[in-house]
Amino acid sequence: MYDLNAIAEEHLVAAHADEHGRSANLILRDPPLRQSVIALTAGTSLDEHNTPPAASLQVLRGAVRVTAQSGDVELTMGALYLLPPERHGVTAVTDAAVLLTAVND
Repeated sequence: MYDLNAIAEEHLVAAHADEHGRSANLILRDPPLRQSVIALTAGTSLDEHNTPPAASLQVLRGAVRVTAQSGDVELTMGALYLLPPERHGVTAVTDAAVLLTAVND
């Protein structure tokens, strides 16, 4: 069992200590499923990248903006979002921690 609140807090502290303003950890790997906690300080971005075959983003703390060709969406704490099957980027609107769930082929 994982305490997502504690993990989110741990990675937000680590993100503040990191020169790039981010911290991440793969917490569950049971192929094809992977879950990672990613923390970003306000204004920090994950550059545009490809989406796995199936993926969702759940906001554990703060707020993030997902940018994609199909449009941008701002997500706040508690939101669960199915990532579009296209390239996308993520920017922390505030200090934020998210749970990325991905299924790979």
